[in-house]
Amino acid sequence: MNLTTKIALRSASLVATALLAGACWAAAPMQKFQAPGFYRMMLGRFEVTALHDGTIDLEPGKLLTNTTPKKVENALNASFQGPVVPASVNGFLINTGDKLVLIDSGTGPSGIFGPSLGQLLKNLTASGYRPEQVDEVYLTHLHPDHVGGLLTPSGEAFPNAVIRLDRREFSYWTDAQQAKTAPEGHRPFFPFAESALRPYKETGRIKPFDGNVELTPGIQAVSAAGHTLGHTVYKVESEGQRMLVWGDVMHVGAIQFAQPQVTIVFDTDSPMAAKARAKIFAEAAADRVIVAAAHQPFPGLGHLLRTRVGYTFIPYPFGGVK
Repeated sequence: MNLTTKIALRSASLVATALLAGACWAAAPMQKFQAPGFYRMMLGRFEVTALHDGTIDLEPGKLLTNTTPKKVENALNASFQGPVVPASVNGFLINTGDKLVLIDSGTGPSGIFGPSLGQLLKNLTASGYRPEQVDEVYLTHLHPDHVGGLLTPSGEAFPNAVIRLDRREFSYWTDAQQAKTAPEGHRPFFPFAESALRPYKETGRIKPFDGNVELTPGIQAVSAAGHTLGHTVYKVESEGQRMLVWGDVMHVGAIQFAQPQVTIVFDTDSPMAAKARAKIFAEAAADRVIVAAAHQPFPGLGHLLRTRVGYTFIPYPFGGVK
């Protein structure tokens, strides 16, 4: 074999090797899913597990009110975000040692909100619990991304749970007359809420409460009306450590922490929602409580720090459960 032939064969071998290597890489498809979405911490003797339902794309420039599209654009640019913001949907599971309580249930596994949502039940199971172990579900309000997870395609998601929510919230969203007179964009929320609650209502497992009340030792409901008429935040306290689970007190952190006066089209009463947010932000910062936010990037846990013009969100540090 002459030198020319040897060089040709060597070149062909290198090309074949490169092609095979390329084929091997191409044969490993991208794994387009995240790790199980749960995060666990201790609050005194209470175990708190943040559960990720997924993310939904919001367009703040079209949704936020009491501001201008240009101001929204500038604020998003300043925080390295574009016109479409992926908003997390988070729920929070609290094991008090005596009772297992879920605060908000996510969108549900029906897929109605798209493939990136509806993961809360799966992540609850991945976290080591089962849906039938949940004793009570506390709802901040009855918008679909908070109540949809009460159902699965085969029926109720939490077969042994009692549902707790503000009486005004329950009355409003299950009132056919209110559904007729509500703003057009809000009307689809009524049948969705009615459907999610129906199996629990039929078995006598909905127990509304009135205003500010302790629901179980260490967990207190506090009215934060505005976003909806019965919107509720939950104060959780154990051994002197405190957390505020605040539902839809805010939606777009890049805007509303620095500008708490900014509202959103989903508010039932925007001026009232802005006042509630200002009050809750001020108290959370002054009291240095941990906040658990439904729409902050998962796990949605952190503290509020007051600044010269508004607030900034300080994420809770990642750590082990002790």
